[in-house]
Amino acid sequence: MRGRTKLLDLYRALPPAVQRPLVQVFSPTQRVKIVSFLGRPGFLSGIRSKLLSEHLTRQYSGILRNNNFRTVSDHEQRILARTRNHANPTEVRKNNQDTVTDILAQAGVPYFFVNGTSPLRTVLGIPDTYRDMVLRELHTALRHEGAYVREAATHAVPTPLNDRRRLRKLSGAAALQVYLPVSDPRGWLVLGRSFSCEIEFWSPSAAEDGELIAPRRNRVTPTIQDAAATVKFNESAFTRLISSDDTTEVPTAPEFAVSHIDDVNFPVDAVYTWVDGSDPDWLEKKRQALTELGSAEDLNELAANNSRYLDRSELRYSLRSLYHYAPWIRHIFLVTDQQVPHWLTTEHPDITIVSHQELFGDTGKLPTFNSHAIESRLHRIPGLAEHFLYLNDDVFLGRPLTPEHFFHSNGVAKFFLSKAQVEPGPPTVEDPPVLAAGKNNRDLVSRARSLTLTQKMKHVPHAQRLSVLQELEQRFPDEFEATARHQFRHPGDISIPSSLQHYWSYVTGRAVPDSIRYIYSDLSDPATPTRLTKLLHQRNFDTFCLNDHDSAEQSLASQQDMLTEFLDRYFPMASPYELDISG
Repeated sequence: MRGRTKLLDLYRALPPAVQRPLVQVFSPTQRVKIVSFLGRPGFLSGIRSKLLSEHLTRQYSGILRNNNFRTVSDHEQRILARTRNHANPTEVRKNNQDTVTDILAQAGVPYFFVNGTSPLRTVLGIPDTYRDMVLRELHTALRHEGAYVREAATHAVPTPLNDRRRLRKLSGAAALQVYLPVSDPRGWLVLGRSFSCEIEFWSPSAAEDGELIAPRRNRVTPTIQDAAATVKFNESAFTRLISSDDTTEVPTAPEFAVSHIDDVNFPVDAVYTWVDGSDPDWLEKKRQALTELGSAEDLNELAANNSRYLDRSELRYSLRSLYHYAPWIRHIFLVTDQQVPHWLTTEHPDITIVSHQELFGDTGKLPTFNSHAIESRLHRIPGLAEHFLYLNDDVFLGRPLTPEHFFHSNGVAKFFLSKAQVEPGPPTVEDPPVLAAGKNNRDLVSRARSLTLTQKMKHVPHAQRLSVLQELEQRFPDEFEATARHQFRHPGDISIPSSLQHYWSYVTGRAVPDSIRYIYSDLSDPATPTRLTKLLHQRNFDTFCLNDHDSAEQSLASQQDMLTEFLDRYFPMASPYELDISG
């Protein structure tokens, strides 16, 4: 990592007056490609990376002749990964787990599932008397499979399971990670050691009564009474990378057969709002609505600008992020104006299309081009869970998350405050619509509770309570109805799921502020290409938003190229919600 960033560090060290002319020479798309090339794993590692790749190729020459493998970087370590067009963390974790448990079962090695500290990996406990046998069986079974093992420690180096000499050095390890790395054919997404199956070697107590002592901390207990006295318990107690409807049971010690008090066990849904602003029928409805509105009401210039309705296929990639990184989502609801993305399959049982007509009924005014109005009706979605995430299509999960990122196990929701503030004073038509709505939210909370909100919220998935939204409409019916009647964003709007719901939940004891690793970037920002490339290689944010505030028409094509290039690399593997089509 240090070597490959030297040129980028050199550029960043230049004075801004020198940086700006250099940046302007290239289009945003060209900047992404250049910085991607410079930051690509192994670029300035030079000879070392090349020699290591050749060494890996020699080690695994047998499997390379028969399978699709490539060298990739996993946690800054060069390894070989099996390439797949379709894979996700849940499947990779499960495959690593099943591979190891099958080997142990065939060898007659007893094991039990442990409630470990990582939500991404499976942890198995094994009496340490089987230590040498386990390493021998792993080597025999996986030496031709492109598998790796490493000590479960921060700086440990992965050892190919066909390297018998290096395996001997692991004989004293307290815990091992075993994994078969997977990547997309281009090597941009690597599913490696983060999803490994961990093996812990538990030692007998001095009392010699069958009690075993854990080699490291777990979430439940430092000891178990008898490794042989296993029971069956739901696999979801041991990992969060599992489908919400998976009821598989696995063997564990009775001490671990518990539902942990911190775990979210209630269903969580997801809701998106989406529009295709290039649809001719929709454009005609928008034109007619603006004509009818005429000069009767003043609108901010951002209330109906084209950037607000532009579809850049972000939804396709946002759904990929949800599928890959939040398998615990029970159901997805997509709210649209009788539109369906051309690439989306409507047959998948986990997605429901909800029309504006179904939500509005005889309330508000349709057609609507006001996201605040649409959001004021979300709690009317039939079958929606009490707890759900509300996402805009330009919001993405950046890595595997758990429901505990958004909710506490007692049902209390979390919200994430921005450093940006709601400016004082009454809302005006000159205010950007989001600011005007924030001022109106502030006035409602202040009138009801004599408390003043001052901060905006981050552009992240918003944790919602259905009962809170229903209560808000009952408490502020006039404001809800007025917002639903505004066909375009209006100075009198309130912004409900992205702000008011959070604050009302907080003042009524149903939500608390929390933190999340998050990044926001406007597509028109000259720094965005470099920011996206860094994000692509480090993948160290929980969630990110790529927003288009108000781009000039001449910039749209280059921004589209830049966005597509980035999203296709960050989320290269399709979700099951997509039709098998190109484009």
